[in-house]
Amino acid sequence: MFTHIAGTGSAVPERILTNDDMAKQVDTSDEWIVSHTGIRQRHVVAPEENAATLGCLAARRALEDAGVAPEELGTVIVTTTTPDYAIYPSVACEIQGMLGAKHAAAFDISAACPGFVYGLVIARGMMQVDPRPILVVSTEIMSRTINWSDRNTCCLFGDGAGAVVLKNSEEPGGLGFHLLGADGTGALAIHREGGVRTEETARNAPGDLKMDGRAVFNFAVRSFCDIIAQTLEHYGWTEKDLAWVVPHQANTRIIDAAVKRIAVPKEKFYVNIDRFANTSSASIPIALDEMKHDGLIKRGDRLVFAAFGAGLVYGGITVEWTK
Repeated sequence: MFTHIAGTGSAVPERILTNDDMAKQVDTSDEWIVSHTGIRQRHVVAPEENAATLGCLAARRALEDAGVAPEELGTVIVTTTTPDYAIYPSVACEIQGMLGAKHAAAFDISAACPGFVYGLVIARGMMQVDPRPILVVSTEIMSRTINWSDRNTCCLFGDGAGAVVLKNSEEPGGLGFHLLGADGTGALAIHREGGVRTEETARNAPGDLKMDGRAVFNFAVRSFCDIIAQTLEHYGWTEKDLAWVVPHQANTRIIDAAVKRIAVPKEKFYVNIDRFANTSSASIPIALDEMKHDGLIKRGDRLVFAAFGAGLVYGGITVEWTK
């Protein structure tokens, strides 16, 4: 039995902040942001929007694309670093209720930016036992975690959600080789205060996102190269066998540095960070939905999803497109 992506969906807020808008808030410029990150704009939620509402919209679009009713779902998996509530209820339970997926289990996973890849791997494993369709939603409200006066981080992130519906089939293809890993010695390279680590952190509101840019850059480039190299080695592929690499959209400098070290040309990397910025775990499913609707993926194409993030963690998975 093979697990396939049967439908995709995405959602981003209507409000857009350009780099010129950012330059009015902090000491930066459009030229500096583009040259250092590749970002030109980002979407930011309105006060009434949150992880569940944005994720639910992406989920509905994915279900419609797959031709699957909410009642048919076996599980709703949400990946997020920005849940609506600090600990519980899960965003997955919120979305399950909004959709009316009354027969589905629901839970969140926390794997930072590679969360979508982790969600796919977990879902495929579950579907070997329970073959009902699974909805994987990645939804992130990064704008509510950052310090808008910190010029080093405030321009990097955006809000958005992406979703896929997975279905089993006897047709070969779909989800393939995966690679997951972590380096917990870099746990604080990207972090946000809060949690129950101490009495003080438990009683105080979470702080702003903090990041060691150099450590993250080095880990990201290394992870990208490992994912691509091990994927090609596993299948005995060359770069000609790959239609697309869909990377986590964090920074074009990371992608450029990885391209110099691997045998896959840059034109095979799909990049949309210029329009959405870094949407954490939502970046790959947003890109995938955009690629599908723009007609960039055809039946039989082989794709690699590659991501890295806080933890430090990384994840990659291959997809043979069958839709």
